[in-house]
Amino acid sequence: MSHLRSTSFLRPRLLVHSPRSNLSSSCASMKYISRESNHLRSAYTYTCATPSSSQSRSIHIQHSQSRTSLQKRPSIPISPNPQPSSPYSSNTYSHAPKTHDRGPESEETTQTNFETLDVLGNTPSPSTSIDACLSDGFHLNSGVKVGGDGVFVKGKGWMRGSGVLLVGGEAFGWRPWVGEGEGEGEKGLVNEKGQFEVGDEAWGVLGCVWPRPDLLVLGLGKEMRPISPKTRAFINGLGIRIEIADTRNAAAQFNLLATERGVGTVAAALVPIGR
Repeated sequence: MSHLRSTSFLRPRLLVHSPRSNLSSSCASMKYISRESNHLRSAYTYTCATPSSSQSRSIHIQHSQSRTSLQKRPSIPISPNPQPSSPYSSNTYSHAPKTHDRGPESEETTQTNFETLDVLGNTPSPSTSIDACLSDGFHLNSGVKVGGDGVFVKGKGWMRGSGVLLVGGEAFGWRPWVGEGEGEGEKGLVNEKGQFEVGDEAWGVLGCVWPRPDLLVLGLGKEMRPISPKTRAFINGLGIRIEIADTRNAAAQFNLLATERGVGTVAAALVPIGR
């Protein structure tokens, strides 16, 4: 059997010459048949005894395989640019889906049009709603431009300009950073603790109107910060609640609330986004 050591055996093909029911697992002998020319033929002969009879039956198992066929194996072509099997595949070469619908487009006539569910779609915007927030002022829906005369000073930021105070459907220029005296420069709007703080005289208009608004939306500039307890206590003493945000979000919130509730119940005090 030394001539068979370097040969890799393949799975043999079974040729059974007797009924399958008469086979047994007890085998008596096994022998090999020599190879012929370039073909390797291995044969196994099992002599098995059946439990119902003392006669023995032979099972001949044979397979043959050419050496040349062992070297030639079918190759599977690999595409250099594989295509995804689905447009929703997570592979890096997948393309964006053409639609985000989960199924085919519906042809029903009772589809819901979500654009018609906007309850404020036909409600006109107030004339004091904010159309644009500038570094030194604001543009209102009525076409009025508040501020716009600001100057950017290197090392100090924006100077001059004007904020806006929206109360009772009216717009007022609001400059809480201006000092009381003519010779005084601009005051800061942030105290030493990083809180927004202005004098009580900055809220004089809120004390003159009646009925007073229920809510004051306060826009604190380009970034949001807390307000000082002194400023909060003065506004709450007028019976007005406070909602604070940065100027951009405060303007959007005022536009929504003023359209929904009316300009009589919601007021806004906005600082330009340049400060």
